Amino acid sequence: MPGRAANLGNVVSLLGAFVATALVMGLLAAGLLIPAVGATGSVATAGVKAFDDLPSEFSTSPLSQQSRIVDARGRVLATPQEENRVIVRLDQVAPIMRKAQVAIEDSRFYEHGGVDPRGITRAAVSNFQGHDVQGASTLTQQYVKLTLQENALRNNDKEAADAAVRVSAARKIQEIKYAVTLEKEMTKDQILAGYLNLAYYGDLAYGIQAAAEHYFSVPASKLNLPQAATLAGLVQNPSRTDPFNNGPERAQARRNVVLDRMHELGIINDKDWKAAKAIPLAKMLKKKDPLSNCAASSEPYFCNYVMAYLKDTSNHNLDALGKTVPERVKNITQGGLTIQTTLDPTVQKAALADLTARVPKGNKAMPKDKQYDKTKAGISRMVGAAATLLEPSTGRIIAMVQNSSYPTTSKQQTAYGYTQVNWNVDTKYGGTSGFQFGSTAKMYAIVRALQTGISVNGTIPSKFATPHQAASYSPKEQGACGSLVDWNVRNDYAVGGKPIPFRKATADSINTAFASLMLKLGTPKVRDTMTKMHLLQGDGSKIGCNPSSVLGTGDVTPMTLASSYAILANEGKYCPPNPILSITTPDKKPVKIGTTPCQQVIDPDVAKGATELLKGVIKSGTGTKASLGSRPAAGKTGTTDNHIESWFVGYTAQRAAAVWVGTPWSQRGMNGITLAGQWYKGVFGGDIAAPIWKGILQAASTDLPDRDFGETSNKILNGDKVAIPYVSGMSVAQATSVLQAAGFSAQVAGSTSSGLSPGLVVYTNPSGTATKGTTIGLYLSSGQAQQQPPPTTKSTPTPKPTKTKPGKKG
Repeated sequence: MPGRAANLGNVVSLLGAFVATALVMGLLAAGLLIPAVGATGSVATAGVKAFDDLPSEFSTSPLSQQSRIVDARGRVLATPQEENRVIVRLDQVAPIMRKAQVAIEDSRFYEHGGVDPRGITRAAVSNFQGHDVQGASTLTQQYVKLTLQENALRNNDKEAADAAVRVSAARKIQEIKYAVTLEKEMTKDQILAGYLNLAYYGDLAYGIQAAAEHYFSVPASKLNLPQAATLAGLVQNPSRTDPFNNGPERAQARRNVVLDRMHELGIINDKDWKAAKAIPLAKMLKKKDPLSNCAASSEPYFCNYVMAYLKDTSNHNLDALGKTVPERVKNITQGGLTIQTTLDPTVQKAALADLTARVPKGNKAMPKDKQYDKTKAGISRMVGAAATLLEPSTGRIIAMVQNSSYPTTSKQQTAYGYTQVNWNVDTKYGGTSGFQFGSTAKMYAIVRALQTGISVNGTIPSKFATPHQAASYSPKEQGACGSLVDWNVRNDYAVGGKPIPFRKATADSINTAFASLMLKLGTPKVRDTMTKMHLLQGDGSKIGCNPSSVLGTGDVTPMTLASSYAILANEGKYCPPNPILSITTPDKKPVKIGTTPCQQVIDPDVAKGATELLKGVIKSGTGTKASLGSRPAAGKTGTTDNHIESWFVGYTAQRAAAVWVGTPWSQRGMNGITLAGQWYKGVFGGDIAAPIWKGILQAASTDLPDRDFGETSNKILNGDKVAIPYVSGMSVAQATSVLQAAGFSAQVAGSTSSGLSPGLVVYTNPSGTATKGTTIGLYLSSGQAQQQPPPTTKSTPTPKPTKTKPGKKG
């Protein structure tokens, strides 16, 4: 909004003409206190009627003022705004500021009725005599003009905004009519408060509170005499006197004019007057820029996520902000709202410190490579990391961190270590399309397996594989959603080829066990489980329907993965991620926010069973570096092919978090790298992501009691056991058919010496009873009877003659 008109000479000349016009029209009868000398008879009557016929209804709209986004403890993160304005009451403005503004703009403000004939006459005479230009409008008139302009701008009516400040007798007379009417409807203090909140003080500072903070870093209530005089002087022509854009000289000169006027009116004494004028303005200034957008926030990534969340019109819980994006933006940037978020600043600080201690900002961990180093100023050498922490029972986001810097200048846009992309969230929130999530995907096969009756203490099939020797799954084996070529799967160590205990397969993250389980369960069914548990890719699409998705070939974000795993912590209930605690209006009234009830998406007992298996990952498996000691926790590591991405996602009963460590700007694997002084041959999920997760969870759990997960039922642990059919002596095909008919799966697990013909089943493991769905290992005859050693014959010693004692018979 522009300040007062720059060409005051024309205005004052017009005011002189207006005095004459007023006299001719006979406006005395209209209550303007202008002497109607020479205005008599029909001329006066006509003038009064013409004035009375002018519109008098004057309305003020709520002023546009900045909103505040604050963290969970009330610290300001950003002040989204169309104009940098904060509305304050008159008693929140220092008395000396009120006096300074009135002294320089309208010293008779408390004496006139909205129009000051004496001031108009004085201004006209001064101008005609060639003296300094003096203002002619009263403070009430200025308030009317500024309000008309503000109302027009709020309604996107540029023509009306221009008309509100146009230099013309007709506009001035209408302004006077409004001012007279306004004085009858508002008190002087109300008008002064409105003026102080509406006036433009230069450098995009609207209203006295924003101006005090911007120029001197103090609230309006704390302004002293020289500060107040400086601000009061800026209003006349802020575009020329703003000290930050024009230098302090003009502003200081104008300040001294205000001080002189205050002294002349007896508002300040000689001592204060001289002392205030003696202070160089340059030494007084202490600039404070508003956090007008998220780029200026201390938490730019989280702030951008919040803004995108608020503008998401598919979220009808926030319809009170508007049903369209423009409506919501208008209310957020103009409504003076206080938007309290769920971000815990203490946990946020600790999470960022722990994450960047292990994966430093701007690191160059990746070895130099000519091909990759040509892009993004060699930023492909940087290893990135991001983490989201939330509360499972509510979905509230407690912390969200990453190891990049947010660019605030065009030069930083392409600088090393800078990005605007939030690695934690989906593209709809200003984030990424996601990262492959590795073996963290195995959790969904676990859930589906438990749903089908496979027990925690049961076994699952597997094929033998090593890090160098892959197991192959043919297109026929892959079944629905499979590919037309063999699917080759490797393990991190030599293992498999027989049924493996479900606990061991989970703890050790055995790839061929879960590949075999995926095909046993059916790829579409496991994918449906992913979707039901709200696992979507970063672009909002479903995870692809292909067998390899059980090894994490989809692209997901930390927030999405954390909220999906949180379902297990919340005993099967999904609570959507939410960054908002409350929204209140400027007068502290709550804005009604709808809530999305948490939904039961999987059976509580199944969730507890999955937790029982995932506890083993931390206790004795690939995620031991995530151990929280006595606090029960469960989770899963994840590592993609060639160590390009690594993950740890896990939870306690009260908190859930996902940590990603990877290469966001390249597809090079994290092999042979050094981070924070530590060398890694190849980065696994348990190496960096797991310790970061541990640090974040420890910081987030400081004030929380240790709480165990719910007890898993015997049915989920051991299943409903039934008798395993006797299949000894059968062929593999016959035995498999019999076992399948009884509800089991079968897999050749090995061979043994036996008198049975080669290839026939000798025995099974397990035997006796097992849970339906269990994979029964078949041990086949090798065709060689076990060689029994000949029986050992002991020689019978020759008996010695027995001697008969005297007196006895033999």
